[in-house]
Amino acid sequence: MKIEKVYIGGWFQRTTLQLSEVYDFLRYKTSELALDKKKLEKLHDNLDLESVEFGIDCLEFLKIKTKNGIEVKYFEDGLIVMGYEKIKEYSLFTDLDDVKNYYENKLSPALSYLFCLGAPIPKELANIETVYPYFIVLNNETKENIDELLSKAEKQRYFEFSNNDYDVLRGDKYYFINNKNKTIREVERYIEEQVYIREFKGQLHRYLNLHRIIWEKIDAVKENAKISGKDIIHLNTKIDGYNKTINLIDGRINQMSTYLKTREKIAKSDVHLKESLEIIGYRYETLNNTLSYIQYLWDMTQNYVKSAQSLFKDLQSDVTDKSINNLTIVTSMGVGASLIGLFTESAPTFTIFGVLYFFALAVIGWTVNKVMKTISKNRIYEVSDIEYDKNIK
Repeated sequence: MKIEKVYIGGWFQRTTLQLSEVYDFLRYKTSELALDKKKLEKLHDNLDLESVEFGIDCLEFLKIKTKNGIEVKYFEDGLIVMGYEKIKEYSLFTDLDDVKNYYENKLSPALSYLFCLGAPIPKELANIETVYPYFIVLNNETKENIDELLSKAEKQRYFEFSNNDYDVLRGDKYYFINNKNKTIREVERYIEEQVYIREFKGQLHRYLNLHRIIWEKIDAVKENAKISGKDIIHLNTKIDGYNKTINLIDGRINQMSTYLKTREKIAKSDVHLKESLEIIGYRYETLNNTLSYIQYLWDMTQNYVKSAQSLFKDLQSDVTDKSINNLTIVTSMGVGASLIGLFTESAPTFTIFGVLYFFALAVIGWTVNKVMKTISKNRIYEVSDIEYDKNIK
C-alpha cells in the first residue's frame, strides 16, 4: 500500500498583519515587539528550517519546509496545514506523531511567544488539548485496504463518500482520502477547507461549553437565598473575574467572522472543489448561522454577569453603610463619655481613677466596635433575583 502524503492542521483566527510578523521572524529571527532576542533566536533555531517562501493563492500564505521534510502552509487567516510525504505504512502512526510533535513542541511555542503581547487568551481556552484531524492520502487503493487501515487507527467510522476525484473514509480523528485522478495540490485544497471547517466548528463548540460552565458558576455564587456579610466581597470578586473572562472570549468570538465569507467565496469559485462542495459547500452557511447563535448566547451571558455584578455591588454598599453606622455609634459613645466628664468635674485632674477611667472607656469602645463589626460580617443578606426554569434550552 502506498501512502502518498499525510497532513494535520489547525486554525486560530489571525490577519495578514500577524502573517507579516511571522514572516519577519522566520527570515531574520527578530521581532519589532519588545520580546527577548535570545529567546526568539532559540525558538527560531528549534524550527530546523530549510526554506521559507511567501506566496499568494487568493489568500496570502507562508510555505515553510524543515530539514527533515515537513512542509507547513500558514495562511493569513490563521489556518495551518502541515504535510509530510516520507512515510511508510508500517511507520504511519509513528510518523504522524512526529509531525504532531513538531507542531506542538516547535512551531506552536514559537508562534505563541511571537503573539504573547496584547489581549491574553483566557485560561479556559489556553490549556485545551486539541485533537487534530489526521489526513492520510492514498493513491488508487482498494476499499478493502482502506478499511483495513482505518481499523488499525479507529474502530468506528463516521462518514464516507465517493466522487470522480477521490474517496473519503472518515473516523473520529482520521480521514483516509483515496486519490483517483487529482494532483496532490488539488487534494490539499480539499484538506485545507476541511481543516478550516472542522476547527471553526470546534471553537464554537468550546465557546458553547464555556457559556454553560460560566453560567453555572454564576448560578453557584447566587444559589443561596441568604449570605453573610463577610462573604459578599469574596463573591463580588469572583463575579468580576467571570466578567473579565466573558469580555475576553466575546472579543475572540467576534473575530471569527473576519474571514468566513472570504473562505466561502474562494472555495465556491475553486473548480477543483466543484464536486466536494456538494458535500461541504452548505457548511459555510451553517457555520455562519452557528456563529450568530453563539454570539447571541454570549450576549445573554454578558447581561447575566452584569446583573450579578449589580446585585452584589448593592449588597456590598449595604454592608458599608451599616459599618459606617456602627462606627458612628462607637464615636457617639466616646463623645458622650467626654461630655459626662466635662459636666461632672469643675477642672480635669490627673488621678489614678482618671487613668483607669480612660482605659475603661477605650476598652469599651474597642469592644463595642469589634462586636459591631462581627455582627455586620455575620449579618444575613437576602440575594433577591429572578429564578428561571432551565429545563428548556
